[in-house]
Amino acid sequence: MRRQVVVRLSLVIVAFVVVQQTLVLGIRVGGIHPDVMVLLPIAAAVVGGPARGAIVGFTAGLVADLFLPTPFGLSALTGSLTGYGVGLATVALDRSAWWLPPTAGLAASAVYELLYAGLGALLGQPQMLHVDLAGIALVVACANAVVAIVAVRMVDWAMPSASTEGMPTAVGASLR
Repeated sequence: MRRQVVVRLSLVIVAFVVVQQTLVLGIRVGGIHPDVMVLLPIAAAVVGGPARGAIVGFTAGLVADLFLPTPFGLSALTGSLTGYGVGLATVALDRSAWWLPPTAGLAASAVYELLYAGLGALLGQPQMLHVDLAGIALVVACANAVVAIVAVRMVDWAMPSASTEGMPTAVGASLR
């Protein structure tokens, strides 16, 4: 069953990359475009907890880094930390609650953008702190809150929990 999870998760990551590179980059709000790749570790953490959030964050981050002019690995590091943090923050919550994906998408996307800029500045990219960081965090967070339920459903399909292999988890089932 692990091979099936890897294949499905790869399809989800590719789908998000295609949507990001073809559709989302063309959407601008005040000159700022949303970033749906940020949602992958958040959705994985909501569906599967801290470890899955970190793994998906690292993997999706490496793929996203292929398309960015920033230091390679920065998105992977930020995605891992965000996925793990969201998993820890939501572990005691009712993961089947309808409001959890949009709320986690909103809050964690904003934190991701701030962390990304901060780590980028530490890695020799100080200009990352001199952009409209609040605007970027706001646009990405609001856009991701809207798309979060779809992202959670996709990740839930790709990574069923070990105890219910092949069956939707409570999060995905409650959102249908």
